[in-house]
Amino acid sequence: MVEYAVYKGEDCITIGTAKECAIKMGVKPDYIQWMTTPTGKKRFESRKNKSKCTTAVKLEEEI
Repeated sequence: MVEYAVYKGEDCITIGTAKECAIKMGVKPDYIQWMTTPTGKKRFESRKNKSKCTTAVKLEEEI
């Protein structure tokens, strides 16, 4: 199961599956997954004030 960490600026908002993060943020799980795609990352990088932007990263599974 893939877990995500969602950040607003440098502050961690939530950690969990896409569904868990989405419920906490009031968005769809697809949005959490989209933020980790190349398009989502590119859009984040093009923002001028990144400290107010929300982004997500996939967390690696421990084996």
